[in-house]
Amino acid sequence: MENPLVPHKTLTIDQDRHGPIIDALERVLADIPASAAEPADAPDTAARKIARRAAKRAAMLSGTLALPPGPLGFMTLLPDLYLIWQTQRQMVADIFGVYGRSAELTRTHMLYCLFRHAASQVLRDVAVRGGQRMVIRQLSGGALRSAVGSIGMSVSQRIASNATARWIPLAGAAAVGAYAYWDTLQVANTAQRLLTAPVDAIVDE
Repeated sequence: MENPLVPHKTLTIDQDRHGPIIDALERVLADIPASAAEPADAPDTAARKIARRAAKRAAMLSGTLALPPGPLGFMTLLPDLYLIWQTQRQMVADIFGVYGRSAELTRTHMLYCLFRHAASQVLRDVAVRGGQRMVIRQLSGGALRSAVGSIGMSVSQRIASNATARWIPLAGAAAVGAYAYWDTLQVANTAQRLLTAPVDAIVDE
């Protein structure tokens, strides 16, 4: 049953929204940030601390930006996404740092870590198991842009399906913040799984 307090139009999303989201994704992936963390003696423990700290920051940012209800809340959607992705991007770089593997981090690794849990169909061929090893297929510029475009549309659809929360004061902001916390931990888990498995890389020409 539809909520009578939520206009039906909020449950759909314009195709025009895809462009700004894809642009934000491309900016996030334009470069790899330097790690703020040094290699750790116990990288698993250090990585979990980094993940919890980033998840708390993401939840605070997202929950705060979701506080304005209704149309004002929709104006914060893109800044929310961009700030969360920036937070998660730095977290991935720091996790690679505590494992002493910052030099290995590429845009393909970053894309995989950020969106493996949310867009598995788009990224299903990027990382594949080969026996006990994992093979990362480094995407060329064209393949990377194509993947970013597909992920951008997937994100747009997810925004549309979750748009109702922006119309519910306080409780909606809490739900949005909780999702950002969970989402950030999923990104961290992907990065750790990638770093604790033997990995080979091949380049997609």
